[in-house]
This record gives sequence, structure tokens and C-alpha cells, in this order.
Amino acid sequence: MAEHEIPRATAKRLPIYYRYLKLLLDSGKTRVSSNELAEAVKFDAATIRRDFSYFGALGKRGYGYDVEALMNFFGEILDQDTLESVALIGVGNLGQALLNFNFHQSSNARISAAFDVNEDIINSIQAGVPVYAMDDLEDQIAAQRIEVAIVTVPSAAAQELADRLAKAGVRGILNFTPLRLDVPADVRVQNVDLTNELQTLLYFINNVSLPADK
Repeated sequence: MAEHEIPRATAKRLPIYYRYLKLLLDSGKTRVSSNELAEAVKFDAATIRRDFSYFGALGKRGYGYDVEALMNFFGEILDQDTLESVALIGVGNLGQALLNFNFHQSSNARISAAFDVNEDIINSIQAGVPVYAMDDLEDQIAAQRIEVAIVTVPSAAAQELADRLAKAGVRGILNFTPLRLDVPADVRVQNVDLTNELQTLLYFINNVSLPADK
């Protein structure tokens, strides 16, 4: 595969392709066309073919794609054989929900350490994950070689926390706070604003007509 950066939108679709291909393989299907993929993942076939073209010739004209080979190819790109340890900072209601969600069943990530200021849960095990004091953050990140952190703290504490994470060597932050974090260029932030997503959905429901059935 050529060493070049693919578009961010394409990168976000790769895990979706991988998960669907895994479902196909588990069901016994050995090959699939771009049109079949499009119907399943709800991206148009042209988008799928363009996404795949960034990685060279993955299919054969008239045959489609070999399901197992394509799944293994994307699995290697996504590093599915390596289990990534992730830190969760903030074990409130949202944090507890994320702990209870088993990422490992559908991805190569697992929350291996959680951090909070609540003394009632510090040094306890929540959903199989140890909860540490915030004073232990840097030591545990180093000890567990954690490079990705999920942030569900109050907005007022988010930027200071991001500074600490960046200095500790974290390279990626999944940010559930409304605050847009200021981080070094070598740290990537993925923002998840649930309120904004809900408001956007409501706007489209109330203001944008769906296309009529043909």
C-alpha cells in the first residue's frame, strides 16, 4: 500500500467497513460487490469504490471483493490484532455508561484505567476497570503505555486535563465535553458533542424534507 494520508472522512468509514465485512464472513459469505456493501452500510457505491481506491486494487471487475481478504486488509490497517489500552477520565453518569459498554467486543480498544476525584469510587473496580485518583494519572499512563484517553469531565476542568494528558504522552483524546481543546500539533482530538448532535438531528427532522420514494 502506498504511504500517503487518506481523507479524514474515509478514515472514519474504515471501521464501519471492517465490522460489516466481519459480519459477512461470520455468516459464510465469501465475496461482496460495492453495491451490496453500499446497501448494507448506507454509503453510495461510488464513495466505497473511491475509499477503497486509496489502498490500490482491492477487488476484481466482475467478481467484486473477497470478503476475508478485504476484512483482513482493513483489520491490519486498523491494527485489530493489537489491543489498545485506553484511559477514561471522569466516572460520572456518562463515564459509567462507557465503562459498562464493552468496546473490546467490537473493536481493538479496551478501557484499562479510569480516573476520578470522587473518593467514594477511587481504588474501587467499576465494570471490571480499576478507578484511580487523578494524582495517579501520569504514572498509570506511563505504566500501562496508554496513548488514548476518553474525557468526560466538566468543561471547566477539560483544558487543564488535556494539558496533562499531552505532557504525559497521550496522542489521542476522545472529548465528550463541549469545550474545544487546545492541544499540541501531534495530539489528535475527536470531539463528541451529544447535545450538538441531537440539535442537528432535530433541525433536519423539522426543517429538511426527506426525498420522496421513487
